[in-house]
Amino acid sequence: MTQPFYRAFEDRYRGERATIKERLRAYLPFLRPLAAWPHAAALDLGCGRGEWLELLGEEGFAARGIDLDEGMLAACRERGLDVENTDALAALRAQPDGSLALVSAFHLVEHIPFDLVRELIAEALRALQPGGLLIMETPNPENLVVGASDFYTDPSHERPIPPNLLSFAADHAGFARQKIVRLQEDPQLRAGGRVVLAAVLQGASPDYSVVAQKAALPNQLAPFDAAFATEYGIDLNTLARRYEGQRDDEHAEIHRILGRLDARISADRASVAAEQAAQQAALHATVDAAEQRLQGSVADLAARMARTEARLEQAEQRAERHAQHVVELLDSTSWRVTAPLRAASDVARRVRSAQREGRLASGARRHAGGALRRVALAVMRQPRAKRLALAVLARFPALRRRIHGVVYSAPGAGLQHGLPPEPLGGTPDDLPPRAARAYAALKAARDARRHKP
Repeated sequence: MTQPFYRAFEDRYRGERATIKERLRAYLPFLRPLAAWPHAAALDLGCGRGEWLELLGEEGFAARGIDLDEGMLAACRERGLDVENTDALAALRAQPDGSLALVSAFHLVEHIPFDLVRELIAEALRALQPGGLLIMETPNPENLVVGASDFYTDPSHERPIPPNLLSFAADHAGFARQKIVRLQEDPQLRAGGRVVLAAVLQGASPDYSVVAQKAALPNQLAPFDAAFATEYGIDLNTLARRYEGQRDDEHAEIHRILGRLDARISADRASVAAEQAAQQAALHATVDAAEQRLQGSVADLAARMARTEARLEQAEQRAERHAQHVVELLDSTSWRVTAPLRAASDVARRVRSAQREGRLASGARRHAGGALRRVALAVMRQPRAKRLALAVLARFPALRRRIHGVVYSAPGAGLQHGLPPEPLGGTPDDLPPRAARAYAALKAARDARRHKP
């Protein structure tokens, strides 16, 4: 046999019985003061599968359920619950005034026109005892996904009812106080977890109820004060504010991070700039020091060059003076007069050297003629010495002939002993006879050649 459509739909989309029953325990703060009343009768309109009836029975209520769907009622009867197939409003109208402690309607008001909702509220107020409660639970359109999509999954739904509208309807009907109880939100959001955009869209409590209490004496209402003072669930505004606050905090944190990054970048830039400035300063100092050292080196080199040039100039001046002294010395009479003495000194030096080396005898004969010729040539270069020597030799004719033969026997002898060919000073009249004859012959040959056509 095929399961009735609405029961099958409820099983798939409302959830398992145990889950629904656990959710319904959220109303226990309102139920327990009421269950202490004698003859606490409860009427549940649209009882469905009976989860709420079971909980009421466990809490001590004499509960009865009303529904039009036989499939739902069969589920209730399977558990021995007191249920009846009749119209909810008709069953409520049949209740005597002040006969009920509790009237409940779970997910019923969204199935009927709003005018009937207002009539249901008015009939519940009439049938309740003073201090009695009306509980109307329905999908919460504050949850945008529920209000825009999930609500219409049930084809029997009329339209969503905003929480404030249903609460106002109870207040307008004459209930003493009413409380919006939001239900079944994500526990993490209830605990203050992070709100993402998806939570703003679908994080608000998916269901809510309006719990309304009929006026009564203060001592009758007092046990319910704590339940009515408590805030339940999460609404859309709260989520939106939390999301905005969280976004503002995140933006502020981003700005703080960016500020720290900017500060760090600025500090790094300042550090790099300072380091670069220090490096440039060090480089400039190094260059300046190098330039100063170079300038010092150049100045020192210039000073050294100046001193060197001064010394060179002084040396040149000394050399010039020495050369002048040499020239003056060579041109002096004393130098010419002492030439024979220097020659004789040279001969003596050579004799001593030959004596030390054991070649005096052989060398004496070889060098005697050369020495005599050099002495004679030196004397002949000096006019005064020559006249004096000729005057002396004139007294000794034999010695004159001997010396004359030695000096003029080898014309090239002076060159053989390494003497440079030096011009003889004086006039042709001062020449020896043989040299005078040679000179006359050469002069005649030159003159004849000049006059030759």
